[in-house]
Amino acid sequence: MNPVRMFCVVLAFVATSLWAQKPPGSPAPAPYRPAARHATLTFTVEVTDKAGHPVSGLQQGDFTLLDNKSPSPIEGFVAHTPGLSSPESTVIVFDMVNMGFGGDSIARTQIMNLLRNPASRLVYPVSLLLLTDAGVKPLGKAADNPQTILAALNTEEGQLRNIGRSAGFWGAAEREETAINALDLLARAMARMPGRKLLIWIGPGWPIFDNPRVTYTDSQLHQIFAETVALSNEMTQARVTLYDVDPLGSWDAGSFRTFLWQSFTKPVQRWDKAQSGNLALQVLAVQSGGLVLNSSNDVAGEVNTCAQDGAAWYTITFAPQTSEKPDTWRSVEVRVNQPGLIVRTRPGYYAEP
Repeated sequence: MNPVRMFCVVLAFVATSLWAQKPPGSPAPAPYRPAARHATLTFTVEVTDKAGHPVSGLQQGDFTLLDNKSPSPIEGFVAHTPGLSSPESTVIVFDMVNMGFGGDSIARTQIMNLLRNPASRLVYPVSLLLLTDAGVKPLGKAADNPQTILAALNTEEGQLRNIGRSAGFWGAAEREETAINALDLLARAMARMPGRKLLIWIGPGWPIFDNPRVTYTDSQLHQIFAETVALSNEMTQARVTLYDVDPLGSWDAGSFRTFLWQSFTKPVQRWDKAQSGNLALQVLAVQSGGLVLNSSNDVAGEVNTCAQDGAAWYTITFAPQTSEKPDTWRSVEVRVNQPGLIVRTRPGYYAEP
């Protein structure tokens, strides 16, 4: 079976399984999963000009990789262009748990307009998933044909949320848990498949508990750190680039939550420094080399901006360093020797003994 088709089949299976799982009634930390040490790591690298347009045609000699600020040999290099790249697909998630009907209506209408537009930059096949209180449900099957996707959007209706904002702290915690669990399981499914994936998450993100009245036990901090490490490792291995598109755009631009996540973009290096914000959707997106787009009402244009990353990109493979302690953060910087270009990639990795 074609690797792209295999990915779509597995993704559909995982989404169906998630749909059948009802989230627990109260928040519970995810179990600790020890990280595996890999002989090599492959990072997806986006290079754009100042206007955000992908830059193609660069060679391995144009790149320098720094591991903890020290030069590290590039052991593998591939320049990707459409039609000649490794298997790739796009997954769009409508987050009804955190978005609600207003945002969903805006998002659906504009995604439909995007699918009808022959100039769309969407990378096919495209899978559409709906996240609700009951889990993740696929909207039809992954498809190469925009008309097939349009039909799925037209026939699937939004669903009421059981976890409303009126549910207070525990409702917010459950919404966070539902969304993070869904992202975690999708990342693990994608990690088993070859090629790069663009994961476009349509929604405002989930609650960030940055409040002095919210305190965590040491056990909870260990779990937050463990889940942060696990998601980072899984998304790296899966070669997932995550994007957050907020359908409310400028209508919600003054909200505190639209910029609160910026305080957590620095990777967490110790369990006792872990915070809820380390698992914020926007933080995970930026750390995957993706984008956070929350200032425009043009959802179709913002999704097109995300999809543009599929036009040209690079993969760099290198040997990660070992560490004396598990889950030791090491920063990675990728530089290009041509001025005026912008590089986006993962900021590093967690080294293992």
